Amino acid sequence: MRGTKGMRLKAILADDEAIIVRNLQAVIPWNELGIDVVGTAKNGVEALELCRVHEPDLVLSDIRMPQMDGITFVERLREWNEYCEIVMVTGYQDFEYARSLLRFGVSDYVLKPIHYEALEQSIAGLAETIRERKRTRRSEAQKWNQAFRVAYEKLLFDVLMDYSTVLPKTVLPTDELDLEGMSYIVCLVDVDGYSQKSLSWKEEERKLWNFAVRNVLQEQIAADSPRSAVLQIREGEWCLLLERGSAAAETEKAEDAEPLRRLAAELQSAVERNVKLSVSVGFLPRLVGLHELAGAYKLLQRTVQLGAGEPKAVRFAKEQREPSDSNLTVWHLVEEMVNGLKACSRPRTEEALTRLRELLESLPVASFDRAFQMLHFLILHMLREMREMSSLDGPAEERMWTQLDQCKSLADLLRVMTGLMEYGLEGTNKKKNSELLMEAAKTYIHANYAADFGIEDIADSLGISCSYFSLLFKQHFGETFVEYLTRHRMELAQSMLLLSDKSVTEIGRAVGYAERRYFTKVFQKFTGEIPSEFREKRKPV
Repeated sequence: MRGTKGMRLKAILADDEAIIVRNLQAVIPWNELGIDVVGTAKNGVEALELCRVHEPDLVLSDIRMPQMDGITFVERLREWNEYCEIVMVTGYQDFEYARSLLRFGVSDYVLKPIHYEALEQSIAGLAETIRERKRTRRSEAQKWNQAFRVAYEKLLFDVLMDYSTVLPKTVLPTDELDLEGMSYIVCLVDVDGYSQKSLSWKEEERKLWNFAVRNVLQEQIAADSPRSAVLQIREGEWCLLLERGSAAAETEKAEDAEPLRRLAAELQSAVERNVKLSVSVGFLPRLVGLHELAGAYKLLQRTVQLGAGEPKAVRFAKEQREPSDSNLTVWHLVEEMVNGLKACSRPRTEEALTRLRELLESLPVASFDRAFQMLHFLILHMLREMREMSSLDGPAEERMWTQLDQCKSLADLLRVMTGLMEYGLEGTNKKKNSELLMEAAKTYIHANYAADFGIEDIADSLGISCSYFSLLFKQHFGETFVEYLTRHRMELAQSMLLLSDKSVTEIGRAVGYAERRYFTKVFQKFTGEIPSEFREKRKPV
């Protein structure tokens, strides 16, 4: 098909002479040109209405028509449609008409009697211009959407991990999204028995398996909401955020369990079918506002981990008003041990272990079986957290698994946990000092700010997990990675605007923004001015 390149266009013909319209329809090889004539009109009023209905790419219009002439029609059309290409046809050699139409972006001016071969060539050229413009706009829209999704997911990651106490509005390049007014269905997906299954996997294998599961989950929920997100906090575990309506009206509304069960079944089936792994799924059975996400994630993690047992489980978290349940207290103490290890604090870690021992010793004998099962699950949780911190190597993890399999009592489990804690503390002391890690991170950012990189790239270069990197970064710099990187890029952009004659597009690319519109939006949010205004106001007199 000549000239179409797979992209069909729409055209409208407007002329009060019916024979002219019929000739245009019959003589011009519209189908070969990849164009569908979607309507014909006898005057400007009809043509304008057809344009509102069909949004054509091309219009052929006579100038002299009843009710509304071609000039008025074009003027009205341009009030709301700037992209449509227009060819004017007239029986008068009046080039004053042509001049008056130039300001409305008319593409060509054809005299009657029509030279159809020349008109066909003109239409073919315009069609290619239209297609090229559509391809460019589509490419720009894809870049914009990709940039928005990356920024949105980085922001949600920081909120979910409770790293961002103030919503970093400069991160997102749009005002259209009321983040603080959003609500979400929060779902946790966890690979059953991940710690033991992944024990023999090499690092590259683990990355591939995790990447495969994330892709399946992303595809499965993509149709649910254009801004649904799949965030990986640690290996073998993903938090799914399904965007819903206004948080103010919806967060206290209970979600119907049946649709959530169906969604869980779909997620489990998709992962098993495509990746051959079974997963358990947890939901919070109500909508959650942005600032509740961190608490919701921790609650779901606890629900899924403490309820672990049979594979492919679906669990609904219960929100406790008062943490009087000993199960919750034990969980919090283990979390405190993990936090102590992350902070390389022996006193904090040992204190949590001592309190855990005292709590378990005070339990009635009737509770021992349940406590044994719970502590076993918590040791698995601790193993996964230590793997994320890179403080447990493969051989050490295998030894811990062997010891865990041999445990027959609570005392045995406590010995394993104590050994795990000691190994973790020794490991954190042997690891790179966090100060050195963060200095290396700062060097990486300052060397690569012009490139398209994210948390995964910088964490990989340091040999630590994304979640551990994010924790260290916030502790060290007092702001999240995204906030730091955005501020650094914006400060450099301001300097370049004042000290160089580079264009806004060139400066945007130089500081890591390939898409000018994205750079302009982020810059305006950061400074309150668009780049050109910023430069103009500060020009020396």
